[in-house]
Amino acid sequence: MKALTFSSFGGPHVLRYTEIDDPQAASGAAIVETRAIGLNFADVYRRQGRYHLRGAPPYIAGYEAAGVVVDGDIEALQQAGLDIGSRVGFADSPYANAERVAVPVGHLVALPDGCSFDLAAAVLLQGLTAQYLTEDSYAVRSADTIVVHAAAGGVGLLLTQMATRRSARVIALASSPEKRAAALEAGADTAIASGEGWTSRVREAMDGAGADAVYDSTGSTLQDSLAVARDRGTVVFYGMAGGDPPAVDPRVLMDRSLTLVGGDLWSWLNSAAERRTRAARLLDAVVRGQLQVRIAARVPLAEGRRAHELLESRGVIGKIILIP
Repeated sequence: MKALTFSSFGGPHVLRYTEIDDPQAASGAAIVETRAIGLNFADVYRRQGRYHLRGAPPYIAGYEAAGVVVDGDIEALQQAGLDIGSRVGFADSPYANAERVAVPVGHLVALPDGCSFDLAAAVLLQGLTAQYLTEDSYAVRSADTIVVHAAAGGVGLLLTQMATRRSARVIALASSPEKRAAALEAGADTAIASGEGWTSRVREAMDGAGADAVYDSTGSTLQDSLAVARDRGTVVFYGMAGGDPPAVDPRVLMDRSLTLVGGDLWSWLNSAAERRTRAARLLDAVVRGQLQVRIAARVPLAEGRRAHELLESRGVIGKIILIP
C-alpha cells in the first residue's frame, strides 16, 4: 500500500509518498481502508519533531481518518456494533496517513447516514477538540465574553459556533479580512486582526473589560492572552501553531486569580464509550445542520507535501483533508 512518510524531522520537504507493507489486524483491531484523512497542525508538529509520535522511521503521521472496515477481529467488531463493510471514522489512532490503517476497534466510531467520509475526516478531531474545550476545559456560559485565537481555522470555526450556540459573545482573532469574514459567518460578534497590537484592539472591543475565557492555539501569544483575561478569568492553551509558549510566572496567575488550563484531546477520549458518546453527539449536530463544517481543500495523499505547505501558509479557511 501507499503511505505518506518521513524518516527525519524538518520542513515539508522531508515527506515521502512511498510503498510500505500492509498493516495486519491483531486481536481487537480492524483494518480500515481510508477514503479521507484529516490533516491537523499536530501532524506538522510531529513532522517537525515537536510532538508525540508513534513508531520508528519511516514515520507515518496522522491520527484522523474515515473509511470502510475491510478486515479485522470479527468478534470485537460485532461487540462494537460494527462489521466488515461498516463505514467508520477515528480521531485518535496513529498511522492514518496511509491507504490502510490498523485501528483498535475501541477507537472506531460508526458514521451516521448523511455523514460522508470527507465530512467525518474534516470534523472528528477538530470537532471533538472544540467540544471538550467549550464543555470541559472551560464550560462556556450564556453572556460570557470569550476570545478565540485562529478563529478561521478548523477548530476555531467550530469552537466559535459551539460558543455562540451557548449564547456567549465571541471575539474572533484572524489574520486576514477573508478569515475575519469567515469567523463572523460562524457567529462571532466581533472579528479583529491578529498580529501586532491585537491586545489593544481586543480591549477596545470589550470596552476595557477582560474576557471570561481566552482560547489560545497559537502558543507564542500566551502571555498576551493572560493579559486580556479578566481577573478570575481563564486561559485555555491547546496548541502551538505560532511557536512554543513562553514560560509563565505563577505569580501572574496568583496576583489576578487567573486560571491557566492545558488542553489535549487524548485526555478526554479515554474509553471506547467516551469516544462513541462524544462523537455521536458531534456527528448528530453536523448531520442536523447545527454545526457547519468548512473544508478548505481536498489534496491527494500523494501530494501530502503540498497539503502541509498549504496548512503552514496560514492561507486556508477551514480544514484540509487528504484523499488516498
